Amino acid sequence: MATKTSKVDEQNDLSIEERLKVLYQLQRIDSKIDSIKRLRGELPLEVQDLEDAIQGLETRIQNYKNELTALDEQIAERKQGIKEAQSLIKKYDDQQKNVRNNREFDSITKEMEYQTLEIELCEKRIREHIQQKSDKATAIEQAQAQLAECNSDLEQKRTELENIVAETQKEEEELLKQSEGYMQLIEPRVLSAYKRIRNNARNGLAVVTVQRDACGGCFNKIPPQRQLDIKLRKKIIVCEYCGRIMVDDAIIGEPEQ
Repeated sequence: MATKTSKVDEQNDLSIEERLKVLYQLQRIDSKIDSIKRLRGELPLEVQDLEDAIQGLETRIQNYKNELTALDEQIAERKQGIKEAQSLIKKYDDQQKNVRNNREFDSITKEMEYQTLEIELCEKRIREHIQQKSDKATAIEQAQAQLAECNSDLEQKRTELENIVAETQKEEEELLKQSEGYMQLIEPRVLSAYKRIRNNARNGLAVVTVQRDACGGCFNKIPPQRQLDIKLRKKIIVCEYCGRIMVDDAIIGEPEQ
């Protein structure tokens, strides 16, 4: 109970200027935490994208190989078809020597012509299949080159992610402790407003400085009298356009206490 009372007393003992400085320092720390999370948050997505790309390339390469096997089977079938047609032509040629009339001769001749056309068709299909095999082989080489590149990128991204996690984990934990310490200095009503503004702001900025006579969050112009009030630090002033808490830019160079 005594601890809770001391925190309230500490919050109440702070002047408006000190509260503004605390809010500004809290924002700086929380922005650093946001930056770490963004950096860490993008890399896992990149790693996932590369893993998906690799899986897709491996599936594509396997499909190409299956198609090559199917083409080899079709070529073998066409070659077998040529052998069978040649065998039939030889058979019809022998039969043609023993025909008894012109009708039988013409009938056998037509069969021989048909088998000859079958041979030509099979040879044409074989040439097409060979060309398709060449195209598939080229596609496999290209996909394998892409796969090697993706695997290299994936290894690099994974290493980068592991290093960032290792490097930033300690820093993030320290920043979180500092953030918690500053939050304890801010009265609940103001802290609640700070968190609400941060959640609603796309860039997570709840406390901004005045930059070139404009709000550092939404960049709308601030009247001179309002700028003067901000510089005096006698009260907490929010932007009438975006609702962010505003502080004068001189606070940036002031030492942290």
